[in-house]
Amino acid sequence: MNTRDLLEETFMALSSNKVRSGLTMLGIVIGIASVIAMTAIGTGAQNSISASIQSIGSNLIIVNPGAPRGVGQQVNQGRGSAKTLTFTDVEALKSIEGVKAVTAEVSGRYQVTAKGTNTNTTVDGVTPDYTSVRNLEIDQGNFITAQNNQSGAKVAVLGPTTVTDLFGEGVTDVIGQIIKIKNNQFKIIGITKAKGGTGFQNSDDMIYIPITTAQRYFSGDSYVNSISVQALDSEVTTQVQTNITTKLMELHKISDSTLADFNTMNQADIIATASSVTGTFTLLLSAIAGISLLVGGIGIMNMMLTSVTERTREIGLRKAIGAKRRDVNIQFLVEAVMLTFIGGTIGVFLGWGVSLVITKLGILQAQVSIKSVLLAFGVSAFIGIVFGYYPAQRASKLNPIDALRYE
Repeated sequence: MNTRDLLEETFMALSSNKVRSGLTMLGIVIGIASVIAMTAIGTGAQNSISASIQSIGSNLIIVNPGAPRGVGQQVNQGRGSAKTLTFTDVEALKSIEGVKAVTAEVSGRYQVTAKGTNTNTTVDGVTPDYTSVRNLEIDQGNFITAQNNQSGAKVAVLGPTTVTDLFGEGVTDVIGQIIKIKNNQFKIIGITKAKGGTGFQNSDDMIYIPITTAQRYFSGDSYVNSISVQALDSEVTTQVQTNITTKLMELHKISDSTLADFNTMNQADIIATASSVTGTFTLLLSAIAGISLLVGGIGIMNMMLTSVTERTREIGLRKAIGAKRRDVNIQFLVEAVMLTFIGGTIGVFLGWGVSLVITKLGILQAQVSIKSVLLAFGVSAFIGIVFGYYPAQRASKLNPIDALRYE
């Protein structure tokens, strides 16, 4: 039997009962579509988280107060849970080799009012170096200056989302206007460019004020909530992080690193950890979706066994006129593979369509990779071979005489 005859026979066999063939393929279609969609969503989530972390700065090392907690100890309360970092630390870190810039922050969430409107947002006391360390750009006006910090001026720079919340959509003439933060009046001197981002920190929904002003009117002390250090490049980031730890332990007179009253986070490590977590969840979701592939494979085996029973006389006639066992085996195996291949193709397009819909709706930037598509086709073929092998073997082993007698 040549290839053309084989394909024609396969097409006739599958099309003779279209409803049964369609229902049999449905499990494969749903399984492949689910795997494609879940992989695309997982990849999109991973890229989104990485972009969000990278948007807070480049080659960044963040120093937070509070000692890291080990197993069996009280859970670390996170950023701002302890008061151990000061401006002395900030100035000392500027002298470390490989450091490009250093900035400190005193932040908190407060109710902010303006012209009868209000919003609850993060108010961040910062230094002038904040824009370079955190890759922040000014759209209108100016950012916090060294003079503002020296005098403890009541001035504020708003993110575009905060401007919209306080003054309405499309309003741009806000420079010089007054807002109230915790009953203290602040004059708006600038608006930052839209940067986007969610999760760790959304710079579009923030208000920046001089750090000395934040300490005086809000925190009430001389401590800072965190210190952000920008390394010269990614190659020296790890070494700079080590030097920061050594320097701060000397300043705080701590000899045992396990008793450190601060902790450092490397931006690259944060991205790697987040990517690992999202990758694990993607794998888990794909594995769950893959269960339907197993169900679909069992459905194909069931259909092929039924087909063998229904076509027993046909098999006997073929073998009686000279068809070899190998020919019958290949015939039924190709039918099983064709079912899974067609189902896999439909599943790929369906999964791709779901990913596009999710992207169009703005839920997430789902990303379908060529690797996942090729994997889907490979899995389809594998399922066809595995679950089609037994029915094909059973058909090829039928005795021609017994098959011809079958009613």
